[in-house]
Amino acid sequence: MIKKTLLGLAFILAAALLQSTILSPLIFYINAVPDFTLIILVFTAYVNGGMVGQVSGFFSGVMLDFLSAAPLGMNALIRTIIGWLTGLLKGAFFLDTILLPMALTAGATIFKALLLFLLNMPFPDIISHYTLLSPVLWVELGLNTVLAPFVFAILKLCKPLHTG
Repeated sequence: MIKKTLLGLAFILAAALLQSTILSPLIFYINAVPDFTLIILVFTAYVNGGMVGQVSGFFSGVMLDFLSAAPLGMNALIRTIIGWLTGLLKGAFFLDTILLPMALTAGATIFKALLLFLLNMPFPDIISHYTLLSPVLWVELGLNTVLAPFVFAILKLCKPLHTG
């Protein structure tokens, strides 16, 4: 479990650095960028279960909290919950190459937006959230959903991440 978690976190750290350095200047006109860290977390949690999902979600969230201007602990909370919920689905479905990665990632992106909305209610001046009519949510959802099968395929090549 520790090896899988550390390997998953290494992939998530690389994706977080890629997202925050290389992809940020290439942002579309509406500030939407694919959330590769979320896609990797969904893969890691789904193939390894709830405990690896929770631990990976927490530590990846802490990394993102330090790399972003988000309040400390916000991403850790959101990603811990997403990692745990995705991990509960381990073995429930056959991991195909296209549909399941897209569905899991789309669900995680929508759930992330919902959690941000709920956290924004008591802290409106501190936590920014997606609005339903905002194109940022829909572009990010589309990017994450379309890129998920490719990221899952790349991660499947790393056998220690998902095998015994």
